[in-house]
Amino acid sequence: MFHLLLALPCLIVIARYLWPLVWPRWLKALLGAALLLVSQHHLLTRLAFGSMFSPEVPREVVLAVNAVFGAMIFLALMLVVVDIATALLALCKRRRLAIVAPLRHGLAIVALAMGVFAVSQAARVPPLKEVEISIAGLPAAFDGYQIVHLTDLHLSRLFQAPWAETVVTKTNQLAPDAILITGDLIDGTLDARRDDVAPLAALSAPDGVFASPGNHEYYFGYDTWMNHYQALGMQILANQHIVVERDGSALVLAGVTDASAARHDYPAPNLAAALEGAPDDAPVVLLNHQPRNARAAAAQGVDLQLSGHTHGGMLVGFDRIVARANEGFVSGIYALDGMTLYLNSGTGLWPGFALRLGKPSELTRITLRAQ
Repeated sequence: MFHLLLALPCLIVIARYLWPLVWPRWLKALLGAALLLVSQHHLLTRLAFGSMFSPEVPREVVLAVNAVFGAMIFLALMLVVVDIATALLALCKRRRLAIVAPLRHGLAIVALAMGVFAVSQAARVPPLKEVEISIAGLPAAFDGYQIVHLTDLHLSRLFQAPWAETVVTKTNQLAPDAILITGDLIDGTLDARRDDVAPLAALSAPDGVFASPGNHEYYFGYDTWMNHYQALGMQILANQHIVVERDGSALVLAGVTDASAARHDYPAPNLAAALEGAPDDAPVVLLNHQPRNARAAAAQGVDLQLSGHTHGGMLVGFDRIVARANEGFVSGIYALDGMTLYLNSGTGLWPGFALRLGKPSELTRITLRAQ
């Protein structure tokens, strides 16, 4: 069903744009076949590499395929709108109306430009986003405490070592107290990504670099990746916590496994286990890749939950669909029964849908404030 849905925009473009062109049929058939292949690039990736989450092809191919794929989506939407508007106008005028070729060509040019721009926005090094979050009862020693929140780096053939090096440099220049990473650091096996993740070893903060797993870690050898992250200097918080102390006060940093863990025969997220033994009076910052269980975390006394996974919905309009699949959460700050959920739109994103329009990536510095 997934692959059939992805073919739908392509079929609309072939039927409503490509086939009406006054071109030789063999050329239209060839272009239509090429577009259909692009629309099925997830399936082709799975057949070629064993997983649709890690296309092991040159970066330029990933960029080009996503640009064309995005252009097809945008053009299909515009053609549907034009067809509906033309049909309504024809009903009002009570005569048949044709959509002129220059309009179709103009829409195609706009769609291609949008596809290229959307890919450029997805592939760039994210800009800094400053966020302040107030926490009731935050000790004075932690007022002004700074966290850099990274998530969904998806290091891959799209986001390679040079991109990672730049993200690490920008992060370290911010001189945060702690660096917290909420999963989906990679797309690919360790053998494929070893060089791309190597720059993460340079991440540095006085209180440490901490990571919780995302769903993509389970696709490519969970144990191997957790061990390698630790070798790179990260402390893994998977149903665990640590206590940061300052001037006799404490702040709890906790993390849980991903919601998909049990499907891969690994421990399911367990917040009670993660907080076992934590000081009762210390504020809790929770790393949880997916936001959907945020209300349950609020009920268990978490003060701030940091999440990713949604990539901010990637496209204006499409973000509403993503929100519906994530208990209404898609990006930004949410107040939930005394807890704050901060849902990061993603430092990177999955290379299988590398498009952003109106939902930018972010490198996020969060400053905690006493309330």
